[in-house]
Amino acid sequence: MATQHGKNLIKITRFGFVNCYLVREDDGFTLVDTMVGGSASVILKAAKEFGGSIVRIALTHAHGDHVGSVDVLHEALPDAEVSIGARDVRFLSGDKSLDPGEPQVPVKGGYQLVKTHPDRLLQPGDRVGSLEVFASPGHTPGHISFRDTRDGTLVAGDAYSTIGGISTAGTPVLLFPIAPLVFWHQPTALASAKALLATHPTQLATGHGRVLANPESQMQHAIDVAQHRIDKAQGNAAKRST
Repeated sequence: MATQHGKNLIKITRFGFVNCYLVREDDGFTLVDTMVGGSASVILKAAKEFGGSIVRIALTHAHGDHVGSVDVLHEALPDAEVSIGARDVRFLSGDKSLDPGEPQVPVKGGYQLVKTHPDRLLQPGDRVGSLEVFASPGHTPGHISFRDTRDGTLVAGDAYSTIGGISTAGTPVLLFPIAPLVFWHQPTALASAKALLATHPTQLATGHGRVLANPESQMQHAIDVAQHRIDKAQGNAAKRST
C-alpha cells in the first residue's frame, strides 16, 4: 500500500508494519530503504503510479527489513545511485566488528548480506537530493536519518518507531515487543533520538508505523520514557552492586 504525506513524501508499506519511502525530487524519486526481500515489484509499481522513476536509493541502516530488496532493485535500476552510511556499509558484507571507540555490545538484529556495492558512503551533513544526512546511531552503530531541507520531514528509519505509539530504538511497546531484541545500544539510541528532536521535524516518517505530523511533543514523550527506563536500570544495577 502506498500513501502520500504532504507534497514530497510517499510511504510504501508491506505486511502492515514495514515501510520505505519515496521522496519526490525534480529529477525523480529518492527511495529511502527497500523493505524486506520480495518488495522490489511493489516499490517499482508505486513509483510508476505516483508518476516518477527512482534515481537514488538511500539506506538508513543494514538490517534486512531495510536492505532486503536492494539487490533486485539495483538490477532493475542500474543507473540509480545507491548510498548508505559509511559506518554501516561493512555489515552488508557480513563484517559485524565494532570500532574501538564504540560501546562493546554485540550487534543484534537481522543483518543481510548484500551483493550491491554502494556508490556513495554517507557522512553527517551530506546531501542525497534534498535530504540532509544526520547520524543517528543506536539501533545500529552506523544508523543514519534523513531530513528534507525543503519542508522539515524527518525520515528516521528505526531511530524511532510509531507502532502502538511512538518509541525510541530499543524501547518495547505492546504492539512491537521485539524492539529490544533487534537493536544495539539504548543509551546511544537515546542520544540520537534527542539529536533528531533538535532538528524540529514537521513530519516523522519511520521504518515501522504511521507518519506523524507535528511530532515534537510525541518525540519528547518517547525520549522521557526511554530515559526513565535507563535511569531505572542504572539504579537497579547500583543497588545490586552494594
